[in-house]
Amino acid sequence: MKDQATLGEGRVADAVRGHWADTLLPAWFRPYARLSRLERPIGWWLLLWPCLWSMTLAVSTAGPGSIPSVEQILYYGAAFWLGAVAMRGAGCTYNDLVDQNIDEKVERTRSRPLPSHQVSRRNAWGWLIAQLLIGLFVLLQFNSYTIWLGFASLSVVAIYPFMKRITHWPQLVLGLAFSWGALVGWTAITGQLALAPVMMYLGAIVWTIGYDTIYAHQDKEDDVMIGVKSTALLFAENTREWLILFYAVMVLCMVLCFATAGVSWPAFVGLAIAAAHMGWQIWTLDIGNAGQCLTLFRSNTQIGWIIFAGLLVSIWA
Repeated sequence: MKDQATLGEGRVADAVRGHWADTLLPAWFRPYARLSRLERPIGWWLLLWPCLWSMTLAVSTAGPGSIPSVEQILYYGAAFWLGAVAMRGAGCTYNDLVDQNIDEKVERTRSRPLPSHQVSRRNAWGWLIAQLLIGLFVLLQFNSYTIWLGFASLSVVAIYPFMKRITHWPQLVLGLAFSWGALVGWTAITGQLALAPVMMYLGAIVWTIGYDTIYAHQDKEDDVMIGVKSTALLFAENTREWLILFYAVMVLCMVLCFATAGVSWPAFVGLAIAAAHMGWQIWTLDIGNAGQCLTLFRSNTQIGWIIFAGLLVSIWA
């Protein structure tokens, strides 16, 4: 298969138009940027938020003499950001390699770099390895406990693309992978796990199932045609009721997390505002409107900001 990355600029149907990845990057590199979904930052934001929540939670509950310096906190925050971008890009690249035959059959994805032959499989594997090396570099900035904990997440990441072939719950496996930052954010500061980050991890998992179910409603017709599974197909017209359950469990887990950690009241205020946002998503959801499903899915980064702000203020409250 000939690599067509340098033979002209391809277009991807579901990519963001006019993004800097398609206007400022060299033409030869743009297909690789599309493999990593650089023009769609929502993915790495959703991967980053549990990291930042957990790190901020750990800082807000640190005892006298154990609070990291501002410089160290900023350094770790920047490292988590770079790691989220790299690992989300690696995950998307790996997913496209695994799903190339499926993507060729779906209108929204058949113009992606691999099925449209903008990038060869060999070059895509090379790009995947490069992103994994960046992720490894980031991981090595932390303590040994966090390093080994980070490595443990790779097994979940590796099996995720195959789950939609065998179960209606691939969103659960995505939640296990995307929420891992709730564990490593805490251990990066404390060097050990505790009940609070585990509760946050569970909450982030069900949050992920909820927002990715909304996202999956965009592709349900194509999914039925090609025989892959999702919670969107499983829940169908009962999606709203399931979202009420998932988001309620998410809020409950976060309340228990905050109470266990002993954070101050601004964290709970932020969580209450985030819960109202989730209620708005459920109230307005139209599973037959693909564009609205995408908009509601993207709005979950606002939940990330709200919870993060509450935790940040709680440090000084």
